[in-house]
Amino acid sequence: MTAQFDMMLAAACAAAYLLGSIPTGLLLGKACGIDVRHEGSGNIGATNLYRTAGRKVGVLTLIGDCLKGLVPVLAAHYYAPATDLAAWVGLAAFCGHVFSVFLRFKGGKGVATALGVFLALSPLAVAIALAVFLVLVLKWRYVSLGSVAAAAVMPLAVYVLHGERTMLLVTGIVAAIVIVRHRANIKRLVNGTESKFKA
Repeated sequence: MTAQFDMMLAAACAAAYLLGSIPTGLLLGKACGIDVRHEGSGNIGATNLYRTAGRKVGVLTLIGDCLKGLVPVLAAHYYAPATDLAAWVGLAAFCGHVFSVFLRFKGGKGVATALGVFLALSPLAVAIALAVFLVLVLKWRYVSLGSVAAAAVMPLAVYVLHGERTMLLVTGIVAAIVIVRHRANIKRLVNGTESKFKA
């Protein structure tokens, strides 16, 4: 049984990683005639697509990146509801987005894909983190500030709500990667040169 589960875990994580690796923003940008890697901040995430390709493309990128995390985790929940499979699959999908095999292991910052993962794993924790995100973005208009703060809050929310070791470990890894991927934004925030979000 353990060997069978290990094989299922490996296969599910590999599939989730490949799904997560699909560069939604890059593909949507190219459909609009731009290579988003050479536009704006150079990031393939929803915020940069919103700024460089327009609101519709930005929203579609957000939805696509979110689904890359949500769908595999829901599938893992369905097939193995009483195991840690869903948490590891979520981490694999997230890592696929951030370290995409199709982009030579480069990728986005992971916020939207992490959102999809945790909408399936812990919707209430997402609600807490989203509240923090919205308060900060609405007050100061910095998406990066809201994203970093939300990532920092998630492990605490998951610990309080679940206290389960695998969930907490996965959440901590995801949060740490999201924050590290925002290091340039953090530097600009400190220097007062970060771009504000305009609706």
